[in-house]
Amino acid sequence: MHDVVIVGSGPTGLMLAAELRLAGVEALVLERRPSQELAGSRGGGIHARTIELLDQRGIAERFLAEGKTVQAATFGATQLDLAGLPTRHPYTLALFQNHIERLLLGWAEELGVQVRRGVEVTGVVADDDGADVQLAGGGPVRARFVVGTDGGRSVVRRSAGINFPGPDATRSSLIAEVKVAGEPVQQGTVDARGIHGLYPMGDGMVRVVVTEAELGPATEPTLEDLRRALTDVFGTDFGVHSPAWLSRFTDATRQAESYRKGRVLLAGDAAHVHSPTGGQGIGLGLQDAVNLGWKLAQVVRGIAGDHLLDTYHAERHPAGARALKYTMAQSLFQKADPRQEALRDLLDEVLRREGAADPVTALVTGLDVAYGPGTGHPLVGRRMPDLDIATVGGSVRIYELLHQARPVLLELGGPGLDAGAWTGRVRQVSGTYDGAWELPVLGVVPAPTAVLVRPDGYVAWAGGHSVSGLPEAMAEWLGPAR
Repeated sequence: MHDVVIVGSGPTGLMLAAELRLAGVEALVLERRPSQELAGSRGGGIHARTIELLDQRGIAERFLAEGKTVQAATFGATQLDLAGLPTRHPYTLALFQNHIERLLLGWAEELGVQVRRGVEVTGVVADDDGADVQLAGGGPVRARFVVGTDGGRSVVRRSAGINFPGPDATRSSLIAEVKVAGEPVQQGTVDARGIHGLYPMGDGMVRVVVTEAELGPATEPTLEDLRRALTDVFGTDFGVHSPAWLSRFTDATRQAESYRKGRVLLAGDAAHVHSPTGGQGIGLGLQDAVNLGWKLAQVVRGIAGDHLLDTYHAERHPAGARALKYTMAQSLFQKADPRQEALRDLLDEVLRREGAADPVTALVTGLDVAYGPGTGHPLVGRRMPDLDIATVGGSVRIYELLHQARPVLLELGGPGLDAGAWTGRVRQVSGTYDGAWELPVLGVVPAPTAVLVRPDGYVAWAGGHSVSGLPEAMAEWLGPAR
């Protein structure tokens, strides 16, 4: 029996497998594709909080070296300045999914993650002790836990009987990478139907996005569908041919009612689908994986009880729902409509006031994600700032302490701390920091004297002038004392 089987080796599945491996748990990844290669570059882009998570594992530079950073985002007609965000990564990284998957696979393979390819999962049957993952043309694979990271049409989710409610699609768009007749030229337009554009990618390929006149069927589109849609908008199909990739997406927005049902869990697009507007998809999945990985590992290893897995849904479902609200709101502005333009202009007037755009900027970048409600210090439940801590051995960044995905108990000159029964489960570091503690939206908060940082970089406990509550926080997040 496998400890964990992950169905799907997209960004979420690879990140989760690597997180489990760091925590000492072997996971088997099952993937239908014969290789990691994608047809086309697909979507792309990750925001500040997701880049921070990669930084916490020591791999952010791999991604930054291949993408392009942009210190701005847009909501409606308002350009949001990211440069002043309290993070080492105040930008969005433009990088297509095929490159993100390649880099994540390289890291996962370095950690020893197993990916079994060319395997089609047809269903999952779970019981109290585990789950059988049923395969086409072969016997089942048994696992203690199964995680579906197999996309919006998730077989795992449907097999588990988890409802997937949300607003139906109102419009559909075609996206493709093709060649055109003649020299590729960038052009675009926005009309009452939606956004349309052609963007040369180099090597003679052109990325095309065109909104269809009517809601398309839930089937794969054809080159003829693309030609017809382009002609409707531009009066020509530009002689498109030789598609490397052709797909259809909609503005449907759905979220799983539960991210966990017994031995079955969901992450990434299997748990939530939405319009690609705003580039939230990949980042949401990676954040799901980092939240789930260390918790699932502790349960598998017998350190914590199954109840710890319930905190995965409790924390990530509200965070996902908030991001989905943003994508729905943003998609309203992606067509020419006098009423929506009036709303966009009024919203722009509001957001241009000093500080008014801060909550939206934090939402877009994921820096406002807070798990709670936190109690006590305002840091509790929020991301730990990546401070430069002075230690006996020299200066060290907080995120460097998280590379191995272990919890960190940080002493900052307060009363002496003793990890006690949890000594072997937490990394204890003493140091000093004299600068300001600044959080997105909240601003500067009181400096703590000690902090317990979870493996995912969120604060589980922060002390003022006493260590009150620390043993309880350790028991809650690191398992009972033994």
